[in-house]
Amino acid sequence: MLSLDSAQRQLLDSVGRLPVETLSLHEAAGRWAAADVRAVRTQPPFPASAMDGYAVRWADMPGPWRIVGESVAGARFAGTVRGGEAVRILTGAPVPDGCDTVIVQEDVTRDGDQLRLTGDGPPRSGAHIRRAGLDFATGDLLVSAGQMLTPARIGLLASGGDGRVSVHRRPHVVLLSTGDELVPPGTTPGPDQIISSNGVLLAALLREAGAEVTDAGIVADDAYALDAALAGAAGCDLLVTIGGASVGDRDLVLPALERSGAIIDFWKVAIRPGKPVLTGLMGATRVIGLPGNPVSAFVCAHLFVLPVIRHMAGAAAAVPTPVMPRTAVALAANGPRRDHIRACLEQTGDGPLVTPATMQDSSMLRTLADSNALIVRPEHGDAVPAGAFVPVLTLDKWSGDT
Repeated sequence: MLSLDSAQRQLLDSVGRLPVETLSLHEAAGRWAAADVRAVRTQPPFPASAMDGYAVRWADMPGPWRIVGESVAGARFAGTVRGGEAVRILTGAPVPDGCDTVIVQEDVTRDGDQLRLTGDGPPRSGAHIRRAGLDFATGDLLVSAGQMLTPARIGLLASGGDGRVSVHRRPHVVLLSTGDELVPPGTTPGPDQIISSNGVLLAALLREAGAEVTDAGIVADDAYALDAALAGAAGCDLLVTIGGASVGDRDLVLPALERSGAIIDFWKVAIRPGKPVLTGLMGATRVIGLPGNPVSAFVCAHLFVLPVIRHMAGAAAAVPTPVMPRTAVALAANGPRRDHIRACLEQTGDGPLVTPATMQDSSMLRTLADSNALIVRPEHGDAVPAGAFVPVLTLDKWSGDT
């Protein structure tokens, strides 16, 4: 069996970026920049007041002054300030020519056009002024290729003068569940059937990651039906099959892929849960086969499917980086497969603390729904005491951002 690190590396090395498209900033949140973006303007474009007050010359301190005009945001004072003069100025307004300091309004008293200092005054020349280019200057790098366009970065690009940004196209993913025992959500199962949760679970997860998802529904454990379903999925960027990837008599996905002409890259990875995961290439379509147990499918989607989606969509760091909180309880030594333990990560007065769920059966969705993290136990890892630092993968939406 491949190690997880080798499997992820082999998979991502075989996946290319999707074509580039240009979107408005309103449409680009959550995507990854396809190229470096540099500022086309300077911010702020002029020296601006950081406070409401009066613009003066430091050389004229401590006054008094004669008020000769006003500078407000969007309408600067048009003249040049000379000795003994002051200009009323509001936050964000351009500092008038000739002025180099702002006195906050609480430190002065105004009588008509006369102004005198009644407080401590500014501590230095240049006080309460944001210099031109304080945030960035024309040509500065604002966002690097491969960085996620978070809300803050969207705002940064807008300030830098861009209304549009280049991103990679969203991956089109087809989900295909298999199994005679499955019925769709909202229907009544027969006496020996269960409701299929994996399709809706993974569709929600992958859409949140930025993919366009088509749920092709449930395919019976029948070779002809599976062959037809695979043919119908041809042309998508990524096909994710769920179930039927193990070695039982009804595990038909691997032979069906081979009949379709797919080239299988690997099958079985040394992880828990989710050992029977496979990847391959069916024509131009990347294929990932997930196990049918809901938790196994969910964990493997985080370890394999989400990184592929991020990579296709342009992320510089497709594989999420673990955080290192303390464990609330002692953890036993681990065996030859890397384990991923469902857990709750919380902030405490002593820092982040992670607590594993009591039940870890790979069919239990309630435990998964109550978890927000996976404790990673390395292959042949030693036992660790309570309070030790342990690697944890968070299950938050923005996990893996650079």
